[in-house]
Amino acid sequence: MEIFELKGQAYIELNNLLKIMGLCESGGVAKMLIADGQVKVDGQVELRKRCKIRQGQIVLYNEQQIKVS
Repeated sequence: MEIFELKGQAYIELNNLLKIMGLCESGGVAKMLIADGQVKVDGQVELRKRCKIRQGQIVLYNEQQIKVS
């Protein structure tokens, strides 16, 4: 499991998190993956590309987990 720190921000948008963590090469690819239902947030499929991911949430994509702290 990888950790992403918000560093004083209230949230990060889901598509930006995938891009920043290097799970996809661009924001456009991240949006397509989310729209395809390939990304889960806290165990549920998330289809909102700009979903606000907050501290304590866990994002799962392609067998990789990211915990936001």
